[in-house]
Amino acid sequence: MNAPFQARAGLREPFTAFVCDDETADLIGPVAVEYGWSAEKVNKGGLRNAVQSLSVSASPNVLFIDLSESADPLTDINGLAEVCEPGTIVIAAGQVNDVRLYRDLVASGIHDYLVKPFTVDQVRDVFAQAQAMLSGPRAEAQQEKPHIMTAVIGVRGGVGASTLATSMAWMFGEKAHRSTALLDLDIHFGTGALSLDLEPGRGLTDAIENPSRIDGLFIERAMVRANERLSVLSAEAPINQPMMTDGTAFFQLQEEMKNAFESCVMDLPRNMLINYPHMVHDAHVAVVVSELTLAATRDTIRVLAWLKSNAPQTKVIVVANKVPGGGALEISKKDFEQSIERGVDIVFPLDPKTTAQAAKLGKPLAEIATGKIAQPFATLSNMVLSHASDEEEALADAPGGSSKSMLSGIKSMLSKPKAEAA
Repeated sequence: MNAPFQARAGLREPFTAFVCDDETADLIGPVAVEYGWSAEKVNKGGLRNAVQSLSVSASPNVLFIDLSESADPLTDINGLAEVCEPGTIVIAAGQVNDVRLYRDLVASGIHDYLVKPFTVDQVRDVFAQAQAMLSGPRAEAQQEKPHIMTAVIGVRGGVGASTLATSMAWMFGEKAHRSTALLDLDIHFGTGALSLDLEPGRGLTDAIENPSRIDGLFIERAMVRANERLSVLSAEAPINQPMMTDGTAFFQLQEEMKNAFESCVMDLPRNMLINYPHMVHDAHVAVVVSELTLAATRDTIRVLAWLKSNAPQTKVIVVANKVPGGGALEISKKDFEQSIERGVDIVFPLDPKTTAQAAKLGKPLAEIATGKIAQPFATLSNMVLSHASDEEEALADAPGGSSKSMLSGIKSMLSKPKAEAA
């Protein structure tokens, strides 16, 4: 019942039991009520009923399983693990009194094993331990780390939004010690898994084709684990097979990732703003990635206007990426800021050598970057995570002037869309 990431305990049923006889049901029901749990959650049927029920519903925080009718308890409890979500505290009971079985069951992931006949006091003790685990350091850590959902949007192809999304997700896991999901929503050409030297699997395409299957167990199995704190959901769908969806699957994925992870980074292709605008509604932060070119300046203005109109509650961070040194710019940073009528929050310098090395090693750019190249990654990560604290107000007001754009051509081209957005 242990897993790479823990489901967030407060969002599931607190307690469920599956027992084999009335005597056991009559014993544990009143004790469950003492701990604020419902006696109606004590079900008949033992392990077989438990497996059937949990295969189509979310696991509770505390699960009591009666193994009395099981011919091979260890094998059966391992079968239960296949349908039981991570983070569930499992308490088993049975008639076999064997210390080796007890040790094997505990090693398989259950919390405790009670030998029948057991007493009310024994049940109280084991329930008290389970409740203490739910309200202990792990639960406190989850409260101290509220879920943060970040959308990374490249204003044009090739500006490096996917590279930044992957690095930011890695930073959340390795530096901020948060369980993190990287959701790469470029269904046909996504590079989230590729940049981490992983096979994407079919999880994302299966989710789109069967939205009703998406639940905590599906997320656990579909995510590809990059390391202890980072999991990836990506795809390489055949380019001759368009993905037809009304966006239900994307909404479901967002909801389940809120439960399973402390952070979620969405690599969001810009066309999804048009087709599925709800994707940004739940995002706490939108990182808009641009470059200092004429075309990117135009599209940054349009994306910022869209976010202001459609997601006014979302904090926006503007990133200028791949900025070359030596003044070899198509548009200066000053002209860019005047055009978009706000300041650039973070500048990432162009570093082809480090970027190529990261690609060869199959590692995030942030992992191998050093010195001045690494500093912007830390700054971006801190700015996003600060949204969860009272200090976010200090970063919410981005610098920027109200002076007229020096690129009058761009402003005139966009005057009509901006008026419509307003």
